[in-house]
Amino acid sequence: MTRELTDHSIAELSSLIRSRTVSPVELTDAVLERIDRHDDTLRAYISVYREEAAARAKEAEQEITAGRWRGPLHGIPLGIKDNLYVAGRVTTMGSTIHRDFVPEDTATVVSRLTDAGAVVLGKLNLHEYALGGTTDNRVFGTCRNPWRLDRSPGGSSGGSAVSVATGLALGALGSDTSGSIRVPASLCGIVGLKPTYGRVSKYGCFPEAWTLDHVGPMTRTVTDAAILLDAISGFDPRDPASVDLPPTTTVGGLSADCTGVVLGVDEKYFFHDVDPEIEAVVRAAIAGLERAGAVVRPVEVRGLRHGDHALTVIDTAEASTVHHANLRDRPQDFADDVRLLLECGELPSAVEYLQAQQLRRRLRQEMQRVFDEVDLLVAPMVPVPTPTIGGSGAGVFSVVTPASLLGLPSLSVPCGLVDGMPVGLQIIGPALADQRVLDTGRAVEELGLLGSAGPTAHLDRE
Repeated sequence: MTRELTDHSIAELSSLIRSRTVSPVELTDAVLERIDRHDDTLRAYISVYREEAAARAKEAEQEITAGRWRGPLHGIPLGIKDNLYVAGRVTTMGSTIHRDFVPEDTATVVSRLTDAGAVVLGKLNLHEYALGGTTDNRVFGTCRNPWRLDRSPGGSSGGSAVSVATGLALGALGSDTSGSIRVPASLCGIVGLKPTYGRVSKYGCFPEAWTLDHVGPMTRTVTDAAILLDAISGFDPRDPASVDLPPTTTVGGLSADCTGVVLGVDEKYFFHDVDPEIEAVVRAAIAGLERAGAVVRPVEVRGLRHGDHALTVIDTAEASTVHHANLRDRPQDFADDVRLLLECGELPSAVEYLQAQQLRRRLRQEMQRVFDEVDLLVAPMVPVPTPTIGGSGAGVFSVVTPASLLGLPSLSVPCGLVDGMPVGLQIIGPALADQRVLDTGRAVEELGLLGSAGPTAHLDRE
């Protein structure tokens, strides 16, 4: 029964919990047992809130028994990336410098999850300061891809992706500045959503780059991603970038019908250097959507040839500003790859940074014109094979620029396998079109391209 419980989706378990067929205590115990069994190998967690999770699960059970059901996350065990603050609990950012840091406030997204009745299991592993694509963490251990343990889960939200893929959490929060939700979601065969910039509060998330950072859900299904988005979204006056809109209601309107949806494909940018087998899988998914009623149309976003440069300058310069004092005073306490990235971020001049922002503005205008012609863009999420542990992760972020630089909603949804490893389809929409992006993700799920494949059976044989 333990393994069966942890294989269910949030939506399925929510119904079982509400009907009192499954107890939050039973479910939380099952997930904690899986953590005990597998996390020494996977290194998804930095810390597990075992006693607190058990207490929250018991509280949820008592509330539901008394008829006080809070909603679909009530009693659901979730994991939190360890760059999201929890008051009074260590938040490490995966680093040496902050390994004993205890914040006074709790991140808005975490508060909203607990208000919804969720059970917070603990903090998840990440690439140091969210500044990399591997989650090879020298302080808290190398996080491993459960599909093949010699492969990387991607980063920086690698622990979040691994926990969800293996039932070590039923869902998780990650952060995404330049692909850090979507890349590991793709490499681990789960769903990862970067919402529209400002839809979800960043308050209490340690910054990477202020004008690029997002927080979003990582789940097994698109419906589960919608449940989490609806819980964590909505205006927050403590986040200066927060959009003054109420929480989303995406799960109630979720539809897998893509009839008439116009999908744009930019061959020159998204398909110019893709592994042939990955390309075949992604094109098969796009063809499946076309058979299901979508219209596929070629587009060309010319500004994207300069967008990669603009994203690199803005991201590294803003990140280096965050870490400037520590980079000056204690450079030896950064991982080598992170220190090099931050040193590179000190190089652009103010003129070059502002030129990058001007490129960003022009690209936003061009993209708005493209979205007058198409509803969404579709593309590979990660165009290269899954990197091995210890590698650089080169190429995994090579097509993240449009959604990252412009703050557009973007979803990675599994669409097949290459050499036994998952491939993700990237779906990008105009600002605030989170609903349409999720709907099209549901349409991809309906194609059944991943079948029943998953990493859990392999792990349980270990």
